[in-house]
Amino acid sequence: MTTIARLWKHLCTTQAAGRRMFPERTLHAIETAIVEGETRHRAEVRMIVEPFLSVQAVLNGVTPRERARVLFSDYRVWDTEENCGVLVYVNLADHKVEIVADRGVGRIIAAHDWQAICRTMTEGFAHGDSHGSVIAALRQLNALLQQHYPDDGSRHNQLPDKPLML
Repeated sequence: MTTIARLWKHLCTTQAAGRRMFPERTLHAIETAIVEGETRHRAEVRMIVEPFLSVQAVLNGVTPRERARVLFSDYRVWDTEENCGVLVYVNLADHKVEIVADRGVGRIIAAHDWQAICRTMTEGFAHGDSHGSVIAALRQLNALLQQHYPDDGSRHNQLPDKPLML
């Protein structure tokens, strides 16, 4: 895709589009899924949805992966006791989902597992089912984290569970 075509997609994607795709009901369901999952594992999950990037970011060629890494740092998802923070980032204009995992989780979970979770969301988005696909993907994520970071009773919540809409 050319820079101009990508810029046009970002200019045409609005905050209102983000609210339509992620209404309050869906945001609440996401938060509930994160809270429920974190009762079964020690990892920390943070979800950030960004409808579009700035014109400057698009012109500078910032990819969704690069943006996710910046947000991972800015929102301190890396700052957990067991290095087990996981950011789920959704960029609506680019139709991309990225997962950035801290080094504790990243070392033991295979890339294809993260990609399967992303595919669950993007395929659902393509069929107009943002609500169901995000909840299904969070269930997959929570099951994966429970397998590798099962709850041992020592966990305390270190990151906000409410999804962030930028």
